[in-house]
Amino acid sequence: MSPVPTMTRMPMEPVRERRVSGQVRRAVVQLILERGLRPGSPLPTETELMEALGVSRNSVREALKALQALDIVEIRHGYGTYVGQASLTPLADGLTFRALVGVRDDDHALAEILEVREVLEEGLMRRVAGSLTDAELCALEELVGRMERAAGTGMAFPELDREFHETLYRSLGNELVPQLLGAFWHVFHRVAGARGWSNDPAPDVTVRRHRDIVTALRARDVVRAQRAMADHFRGIGERAGQGMRGVG
Repeated sequence: MSPVPTMTRMPMEPVRERRVSGQVRRAVVQLILERGLRPGSPLPTETELMEALGVSRNSVREALKALQALDIVEIRHGYGTYVGQASLTPLADGLTFRALVGVRDDDHALAEILEVREVLEEGLMRRVAGSLTDAELCALEELVGRMERAAGTGMAFPELDREFHETLYRSLGNELVPQLLGAFWHVFHRVAGARGWSNDPAPDVTVRRHRDIVTALRARDVVRAQRAMADHFRGIGERAGQGMRGVG
């Protein structure tokens, strides 16, 4: 385990109590960045932060709780505070809340989520078409086969759908892409479920649209692959009751 970094006293101008927590948050983030700390690295103790920043224990705790909510730090009770994973979970939670608030009056917010996903995936299709290996194409075909078998038994297959898209873009070697697309996927299904939409009324159509994507990619036909992906999203939008062009 890496040694816990120590802190030299940092000057902090007098501020009103409600601003102290914000200063502590910025100071902790700055410490992580300046020292190049990685996820899982230990951070100074509450006492060390109090002494270095000249603030109360309550201010330190409030700041750390706020950073924990953003997954910037991880508080392990009884062990200490560590650098967090900085996942996209807070983003997904915020988008879910935004969409749920919006769809109480209209369906526009849910359509926006689909539109962003579609733009990202269609835009990446050209790079994917040139980077997928035969093994990866076979993996995608195998996933479509599993979807088809599930559809034949009347079962829904949202997790297979998610795995298909994650596998599709994994070849890019960009860790942020599957995380970002996964966040949008998660938000859409949480919001759709809250609206009472969860079942695919035409799973055979969904299977066909995924198979069309793989067939086009196998032929290295970028235009056809992009068109197949657009058809797939159009189908999602239709099932969710959307009317926006490109997402239903």
